[in-house]
Amino acid sequence: MNLPAEFEEKMKRLLGGEYGEFLKSYDSDRAMGLRVNRIKLGRGEEKRLPFTLRPVPWTEDGYYYDSAERPGRHPYHEAGVYYIQEPSAMAVAAVLEPEPGERVLDLCAAPGGKTSHAASLMAGKGFLLSNEIHPARAKILSQNVERMGLSDCVVTNESSDALARRFPGFFDKIIVDAPCSGEGMFRKDEEAAGQWSPGHVTLCAARQAEILENASAMLRPGGRIVYSTCTFSPEENEGTIARFLESHPDFRLVRVKMYPGFAPGRPEWTSGGGADRELEKTVRLWPHRLEGEGHFLALLEKAAKGLKPQKGAKTPPYVKDKRLLKDFFQFCDQTLTPETTEWFAGQSTYVLFGGQLYLVPPEMSDFSGLKVLRVGLHLGEFKKNRFEPSHALALWLTPGQVNVYYETGDLREAESYLGGGVFSENACAGRVCGGVPAKGWALFVYGGFPLGWVKGAAGTLKNHYPKGLRWMNVH
Repeated sequence: MNLPAEFEEKMKRLLGGEYGEFLKSYDSDRAMGLRVNRIKLGRGEEKRLPFTLRPVPWTEDGYYYDSAERPGRHPYHEAGVYYIQEPSAMAVAAVLEPEPGERVLDLCAAPGGKTSHAASLMAGKGFLLSNEIHPARAKILSQNVERMGLSDCVVTNESSDALARRFPGFFDKIIVDAPCSGEGMFRKDEEAAGQWSPGHVTLCAARQAEILENASAMLRPGGRIVYSTCTFSPEENEGTIARFLESHPDFRLVRVKMYPGFAPGRPEWTSGGGADRELEKTVRLWPHRLEGEGHFLALLEKAAKGLKPQKGAKTPPYVKDKRLLKDFFQFCDQTLTPETTEWFAGQSTYVLFGGQLYLVPPEMSDFSGLKVLRVGLHLGEFKKNRFEPSHALALWLTPGQVNVYYETGDLREAESYLGGGVFSENACAGRVCGGVPAKGWALFVYGGFPLGWVKGAAGTLKNHYPKGLRWMNVH
């Protein structure tokens, strides 16, 4: 491929004898990867996926798949069973290790790979704020949060400084996958190579410093930040971390576990000329050393002293009078199992946006004044004398949580559903609790995973898969 001449000269100067192998990597096929969503697929269940899989060494949830296969065009993808993700990028959340119950921020989150990985590691417990500053990308992020069945995730479309003002010392862990010059994207996107310039590298480094500064203000004492980029430029990697540490003595670098192909950071590539050997604790993933496009990682820890973590002064405007939710609870009684209905009845963090009903993560503070796309689990919409469930709720539920679901093991039937097809009740095998004929809302399930809602009436299953998501050219 055609690489920018200045980029080639720069990498030749930096890599020396390794440059030949680095350049040769651009002529190799890209490694294709998917990461299992542990909220939906337990460990050891990967054999349920109809693909040829090999483990990605640095995360238990990641796998390489054969480039001839198309997991992005499979019903399991639409069910949120896995996320298509570049293998190097899987190292970011794996290094941070977010845990159930923690408060986690993904600051530059679109399209959602690292957010969904963090949520998977958190097992649906805790509070995850996923932010993207660009509106169009934030919308894609929100769609992926929905597809993966995440309930404790809030999606915002804000600048890092706006969030820093709202959440000082609030988060236990923060992901900063910073916007960068994208040198690790050249093999995937030749257009990115055409847009590269030394000036853009300098601009990105300045932006990264600002974002990292704001992230540090939102981190509690003792908390951790993982900083990452998909560029090879020292100015955006070791240089950014060196400048940050110089101005933030309350932070230190944490050494992370190394895997075959991982390489230490290069302090000699900074303005300090190699004086700060601590920078060797940063990590470089090179495309000529492992199966992946390349990445840079730095794990930073804040000193466990100073101000206590701050909670928001106000809580969201929760629905206090549950009589306002009677149509929702009627839907629950008719559609969900008694245990699931009882669980919803015990929740207190319901929020209404017009007729739209959400269940907000308990750790969320007041979100007034923020540009919020999703405030947790979207349950559905109140319409005249009835409640219509959301697609997000369908993807969050399991078949065992509803009274009626229609299961198919036929790939063509599942594809037909995703294309908007209509079925008779006899077209799929079903489970009906108590032997009651199927009426009203039910899940359409493929291979054990919900794809969306259908509504039974007069022997027909009306398809409620969102029209904007439907597959085209399904026969």
